Amino acid sequence: MKYGASAGEDIRRNNRDQRSGMVKKRWSPTEDEVLRRLYPQTKTGDLALYFGCSVRCLYNRAALLGVKKSAEWLAGDEACLLRRHPEIGAPGRFKPGHSSWNKGLKHPPGWAPGRMAETQFKKGQMPWTWMPMWAERMSKEGYLEIKFRERKGRHGNWASAHVLLWEDRHGPVRLPSGQILPPGAPVPKGHKLAFKDGDRAHIALSNLELVSNAEMMRRNSVHNLPKELQLVIQLNGALKRKLRELNAKRLSDAV
Repeated sequence: MKYGASAGEDIRRNNRDQRSGMVKKRWSPTEDEVLRRLYPQTKTGDLALYFGCSVRCLYNRAALLGVKKSAEWLAGDEACLLRRHPEIGAPGRFKPGHSSWNKGLKHPPGWAPGRMAETQFKKGQMPWTWMPMWAERMSKEGYLEIKFRERKGRHGNWASAHVLLWEDRHGPVRLPSGQILPPGAPVPKGHKLAFKDGDRAHIALSNLELVSNAEMMRRNSVHNLPKELQLVIQLNGALKRKLRELNAKRLSDAV
């Protein structure tokens, strides 16, 4: 698949759009039509680059649309080497009913030929990523986390510092449903801890409040922004969608 300078810039723009906040690829009817036309005879990696998505995402979309690579393309130079020469590697493959040479073989305690003993984990040895109890780290979302236990539990050994503080120090809390939480109870299901002043670094009991998921969503809604900024965000999204459709149509017309 070959592109001109303009198409190459379109590809880079699509990739930037995808990385800048598109969590899930949304396919337009125009893009689906282009994919149906190009997928049978185009390298999947090139198509993924053009549409601004991962190769797996493109494979999934092609499967959903029911399109496959053509026999002519699979026999060409761009196809996977093993598809054109399936005999490659055949001598080294296990045959049906094959038994491995060490099936049922048990080694005595301490068996470690060569340098195996030097590189084996010793009993009680911790990996290099291990950190001691009460160690601190910052999450990707900007929350301070603390290692509060050594045992690997359902939710791991780490928890947000403000959550640990609230669960350890809060008094009885009455939920909107009327339920009363005793001291030391975990954050109830369907609720979040919010920072009253919006500062995630201000970890103090007086700065924390328990809110429902619905209330948290209302607080973070785009509708809380100034009207002018709301309009800019909406126009930006509409412009990106239109550019992707135009780019897909341009590629379709060029084929």
